[in-house]
Parts: sequence; structure tokens; C-alpha cells
Amino acid sequence: MTHQTGEHGAGADAAAGVPDADDNRRQVLYWRLLARLFDHEEQPALESASLAVVEDIGLPSALLDPGASVGSVVQRHPELAAEFDGLMTPEPDEDGERDRAAEVRRAALASKVLLNVFASSPGTVTAEQLARWQSDAEWLERALGCRPGELRGGRGSAGRAGAGGGAGVSPTGTGVGGPTPDLSRLIPAIGPELGSIEAGLVKRMHLREVLADPALAARLTPSMSLIEQLLRDKDNLSGVALSNAKTLIRRYVDEVTEVLRTQVQKSTVGELDRSVPPKRVFRNLDIDRTIWKNLTNWSPEEERLYVDRLYYRHTSRKTTPQRLIVVVDQSGSMVDSMVNCTILASIFAGLPKVDVHLIAYDTQALDLTPWAHDPFETLLRTKLGGGTDGTVAMALAQPKIAEPRNTVVVWISDFYEWRQQELFDSMAAVHRSGAKFIPVGSVTSSGRGSVNPWFRERFKDLGAPVISGHIKKLVHELKTFLA
Repeated sequence: MTHQTGEHGAGADAAAGVPDADDNRRQVLYWRLLARLFDHEEQPALESASLAVVEDIGLPSALLDPGASVGSVVQRHPELAAEFDGLMTPEPDEDGERDRAAEVRRAALASKVLLNVFASSPGTVTAEQLARWQSDAEWLERALGCRPGELRGGRGSAGRAGAGGGAGVSPTGTGVGGPTPDLSRLIPAIGPELGSIEAGLVKRMHLREVLADPALAARLTPSMSLIEQLLRDKDNLSGVALSNAKTLIRRYVDEVTEVLRTQVQKSTVGELDRSVPPKRVFRNLDIDRTIWKNLTNWSPEEERLYVDRLYYRHTSRKTTPQRLIVVVDQSGSMVDSMVNCTILASIFAGLPKVDVHLIAYDTQALDLTPWAHDPFETLLRTKLGGGTDGTVAMALAQPKIAEPRNTVVVWISDFYEWRQQELFDSMAAVHRSGAKFIPVGSVTSSGRGSVNPWFRERFKDLGAPVISGHIKKLVHELKTFLA
């Protein structure tokens, strides 16, 4: 028997179904990933084999160190930053051939990100550990082709620039300018899972002690999970702890506001009013129309166009004051929607000819309209938890509907109510009056949230289906009504 070597031998092995060296390396890395996800104890054989693989392909051994954050690895090896961006959404090879060596490299990098995010250690969590996890979660979002913070809190690029990247590392390739990746096939949906892990870490912190220490509080990064815990506990805080809590809430509100404002801005209200003469300023000059209307003044001999009249664009609009009434369920399960919609209400309150009213309720209703322009002050006046009785909120909302056809009512709740038939009848009456009624089940970055199926079916039959999902859906509905 002749012993085959070289490329011919490798081809024969592949044809016979024998895995090549790169396939074996990739399997070792994935077996280690699975072992560490389900058991915090190291498997010596897998660890040593994985170390050999990582060193063989020219990657730093720090990728296998569970105590090293992705950001610290990238800080020491800046050339890896570009490899982490879009790591888990690679472009297919043009020739259709698999690059097995590249797959091994991606397996090593992906294992690092996944283990740091999904294999958190048990026990009490410090502010530094939470900040490190949040940084690693941002790298995971970047690896999935998203902006840092996009899957968990919807802050997108308004969050910490290059968080976790370390000094000198640029947050390149964070999804800006490219298509949004389709993550719908992930089971379970990764956004809610990341939020759940983060919430668990926040609950394991001694938050009051952390807030009482300015140095520790400064290490905290605002997130939806942290804001929920702060809002729940704010009445038990005082002094330095309360001041630090307010600072964190303000930072988060400002970040989310910046993201939502970009979705709302340039919203026009009303049709052009041609009865109002246009302002004769340069920015309104209609150059095309001016040229067209003066073509009779063209001089072929001089090859010159003489303009005897300038034409300007109309910019004034017919506007009818629109009233936006936002009713928010204060129950703990609605905190994500409450924060987002409170901020959204404040943005619309800044638009011309939009009159915003804000009501929060549990078993009692509170009119927060005087603070509707300031989401920070609004959130400080809310009280999470307790039962829900929407009829008390409806009693406040209905008198505000003076002109139904110029009014939109946004009702944010999971609709698990004590007096559901009575509340639904009043909501149906608002809808029939001509007002735009928008029931909102959850308006979050992740879309997680349950809605009482009894209400969901009846809203659908009413012709006002419940909005659940990304807050962009609600922004679109409101802009359509106000346009």
C-alpha cells in the first residue's frame, strides 16, 4: 500500500469524510464553550487542548482567561477590535468555499464573548463586575452587528462611546450605515435574555451600599435594569445615595432621549398654507421655478439669462393644535415601556402645536402633565408596583378629550385589570368618539412583554390592535397622526 502525503492525501481524507485539523480545532473550542457554560469547573483536558489551538492560530491566551474582559483583551491587542465587529454575522465567501481556518479563529473569539456574557459567576456582584459585564454585553451586540446597547436598552450609539474598548480602541463597525441584522431566528430572543441576565446581576448587588460610596457609584453604567431597581428603591435612599441615584437616572434619560429624538425630529405638522406669502429669504428660494419662469428672458447672443422675478417656496403650514394624552401603567412589569414612553412624551411636548398630557396610575391616578416636558422629574414622581385599576386613569383622561378628531390617546399597560369590562367599554367609547386610541402592550428595545389576551382580542375587533415591540412602531403611529 502506498502512503499518500501532501495535498493529494488531504483531499483523499476529506473525500473519505475524515475531518481535517481545522475542524478538530473548532470542535475543541466549542466543546470547551459548552462545558464552561454548564459547569463553572474547568475541564483540564479541554483547557489544555484549547490553549494549544489558540496559540497555534496566533491568538492571545488571554481569550481563555475567564477573569479578563473582552475590552481588556482588545486594549492589549487593538488589532482584534475589527474582528469582533460583526463576528457572528460573517459575509458568505464569494467563491462558495468554506474558510475553515477563519472559522476556527471566529470560534475562539465568539467563545470568549459568549462565556463572558452567559457564564457569570454566582454570588454577590460588585459595581466593577457589573460594569465589566455591561462592557462584554456591548461587545456581544457588536459581534451580532448591532450598536452597543441596542439589544438591551435601545440607547444605540448614544451610550458610552467605545465602551469596553479600552484606551486607544475605536468603536468601529458598530452597525452604523449597514442593514439591521435579522436576529428573529434566535431562540430565545437574545435581547430579552440579555436584559434578564443584567437584571439578575443588579439584584445581586448591595445597591444601597454602592450608591452611598461616590467612587463605587461612579463605576455604575446606567441601564434599564439598573434604572428599574433605582426607581423601586428611591424612597428608601437619602443623602449621597439618593443624589447618586438621581445622577444615574438623569444620565440614562439623557442617553435614551438623544436616541428617540433622532427618530422624532424633522416631523412636520400640517399641510402647506399657500394663502400665506413665502418668506423672501435665500433658504426658501426656488431656483428651478425661478429659472423656468424667466426662460423668456434668455439672450442667445449673450448666452445669459436675465431674471426679473424671484420665486420662493411656501413653508408656512396649516396647523391645528393636536392633543397627545399618554396614560402609563405604573406596575413593575411595565417599567421599560414607562421609561421609554415618558421620554417620548417629553420629546413630542417640544414640538409646535402639540399639547401633551401625561397620566400615571396603579390603583390611583396621578396627573403628571406639569412635568411632561421633563422625563427625569416625571420618573421621580412615579411609584412602581401595586395593583392596576385603569378606570381611575380613564376618569382623568376623558375630560381632556375636548376635540376628539384632534386627539390621540396612548394607553400603555399589560391590561391585566380588576374591572376589565368597564375599562374596555370606556376605551371603546373614546375610539368611537373619533379620537385616535393606541393601546400599547410593550414598547421596549427587546419587545418582551405579555398582554392580557382578553383585551388583545377585543382591541383587534375594535380596529385598534395592541402595539408591542420596538418603540419605533409607536413613533411611526404618532408621527402619522400628527402629520
